[in-house]
Amino acid sequence: MSMRFVGGVAACVAAVALATSIATAQGTVAAGSVVGKITYEGKAPRPRVIRMSSDPLCMTEKGGSTSEVLLVGPGSGLQNAFVYVKEGLAGKTFPAPKTPIVLDQQGCKCSPHVIGIQVGQPLEIRNSDPTLHNVHAVPKINKEFNFGQPTKGMKSSKAFEKQEIMVPFRCDVHGWMNAYAGVLPHPFFAVSKNDGSFEIKGLPAGSYTIEVWHEQLGTQTMKVTVSAKAGATANFALKAKA
Repeated sequence: MSMRFVGGVAACVAAVALATSIATAQGTVAAGSVVGKITYEGKAPRPRVIRMSSDPLCMTEKGGSTSEVLLVGPGSGLQNAFVYVKEGLAGKTFPAPKTPIVLDQQGCKCSPHVIGIQVGQPLEIRNSDPTLHNVHAVPKINKEFNFGQPTKGMKSSKAFEKQEIMVPFRCDVHGWMNAYAGVLPHPFFAVSKNDGSFEIKGLPAGSYTIEVWHEQLGTQTMKVTVSAKAGATANFALKAKA
C-alpha cells in the first residue's frame, strides 16, 4: 500500500470523526428518534411523605415513604411524565408485542408509577409484598377489573382492548397506592426519567404531534418533523395549575 493511499485513508477517518463531533456538539438527533426533556416551572415542592402505619407489613422504611405523584429531579427535570405520539400514524398498524409489561406491587407502592403498553400486549401484575393488595383498574374506555392478590409472589395477566390515555390503577386496601397506564396502538411512547429526559425511537419519517401527560400538571402538545436523516427534539415545560 502506498504512503499516499494510507494518508488518504487517515484523512477520511479524520474527516468522519470531525463531522461526527460537530454533529454531536450541535445536538443532532438520530433518524427516527424524538428526544427531549420535561421540566417543572417554578419552585419544586418537597415530595409528600406517605404514612404507612395502617399496615405494619408496609413499614419497610422509617417514617414511611414518599409519593411519586410529583417528582422533580436535577435541573428541574420532571419524572413520571408520559410522552407519546398523538397524531401522525394514521393508517399504520403495529402488532402488539408478546413480551409482557410488568406492574409490580413492592414496598406497598406500584412500580413503575407510570407505564406505557400497547393494545393487546400482556400486562403482568405482581405482588412482591407479604400482604394483601387489591388491584383495581378504573378505565373510562376499556373494561374495569378489580381483584385481590393476598400472598407474596402472586402474578395475574390482563390486557387492554382499546387505546386510552390514561388508565388509573389503585389499591383499595392501601389508599396511597396508585399508578397509570398509557394504552396505545403503537410502540412510540416513553416515560420521563428522574432528570426529565425521554427518548422515543424508531419513528418513520413524517410529521407528528407529540403529547406529554402528567397526572397533576395536565397535558401539552408539540408538532415535530422526523426525516430520514435526522430525528427531532421536543422539550416541554409544565407548571402547577393556578
